[in-house]
Amino acid sequence: MTTLDPKLKAAARTVAAHAYVPYSDFPVGAALKTADGRVFTGCNVENRSYPLGMCGERNAIGAAAAAGVRPGEIRELVIYMPGDRLFSPCGGCRQVIAEFLPADARVWATNDGVSFKEWTAEELLPDGFSFDGLEPSV
Repeated sequence: MTTLDPKLKAAARTVAAHAYVPYSDFPVGAALKTADGRVFTGCNVENRSYPLGMCGERNAIGAAAAAGVRPGEIRELVIYMPGDRLFSPCGGCRQVIAEFLPADARVWATNDGVSFKEWTAEELLPDGFSFDGLEPSV
C-alpha cells in the first residue's frame, strides 16, 4: 500500500483557500504529481450557471495539460476538502482522471483530519469510455 504524500495534501489544502465558492461554500483543492516530480494545483471555481463551474480536480489537470503534461504522466492526485467528511470526485472529474492518469495511479480524498479515502484511477471509473481500439472514420 502506498501512503498519502503530506506535501501534496498541504498543496491541495493551500489552494483550496483560493476556491471561488459563493454558492456551495464548499472549497475543494487538488494537487497532482507527475512522473517527473512536478506538482500542479487547482481549486473549484463556481458561477451562477452551475453546470459551467469547474472542480478542483479538473482545474489541476488542466493546469498540468497547459504546461505540456500528457495522458499517462500523472502519477498521483490528492483532493482536499475542509471538515470531517470525505467525498469522491464527481462523474465529470472521473472521466478526466481516467483519461489523464494511468489505471493504477492513486487518487486520494483527504480533509482536515487524518482520515482519507484512496482509489486507483480505474476503480473510480471502471470500464470508462475510451477511443482505444476504434478505427478512425475517414
